[in-house]
Amino acid sequence: MALLGSGVTWLLYGSSWLRAERVTVSGTAVLTPDEVRRAADVPLNEPLVAVDTGGVERRLRARLPRIADVDVSRSWPHTVAVRVTERRPEALVEKNGKFVEVDEEGVLFATVSQAPKGVPLLKVEAGRSPSSRHFGAARLRREAVAVITQLPETVRADTLTVRVRSFDSITLGLTRGRTVVWGSSERGAAKAKTLTALMKAEPDAERYDVQAPTAPAVAHS
Repeated sequence: MALLGSGVTWLLYGSSWLRAERVTVSGTAVLTPDEVRRAADVPLNEPLVAVDTGGVERRLRARLPRIADVDVSRSWPHTVAVRVTERRPEALVEKNGKFVEVDEEGVLFATVSQAPKGVPLLKVEAGRSPSSRHFGAARLRREAVAVITQLPETVRADTLTVRVRSFDSITLGLTRGRTVVWGSSERGAAKAKTLTALMKAEPDAERYDVQAPTAPAVAHS
């Protein structure tokens, strides 16, 4: 039994048969596999069993904020497999002529020089209002992103800006100069349903107010 145990130990740690020789990467969209490999910094030509998969995952999260989730596993006999899930930009914050991407949790995770197509610009204008002091910028960003994710797909595709003046004062700027007064993210499903009906009934309106979805309003020029 001791001899068998020694043999297994040698096979795992001393043999050249079970060495880490390559790193495979899957799940990337914006990131490249090479970027992930460099950030993972997996030691090659070492025993595969000795690869610290948890340490690799921590390095990737720390070095590549675009990564929302990552799974690192050993694929015998020679491979370390890395599977990543990237954060998806739901909104953008303009800063110094560039754009910071914001994910579904309101997290600022990456700066890009060109705005991704179809992602609205977020403008938090709460300033020194009680809402800003009480909730903070991060909380207001999450509220705004929650509104974006509640929008009907056709409206979301036409949304250019999301303006936040307070927790319950969120307004959407759409194409063709249209405006949607949404309020807070509360009762989002009802507001989305009401907005769809309003736009169908009043396609030429310039302003749609669904803050109170049971008492909506529209305005024309």
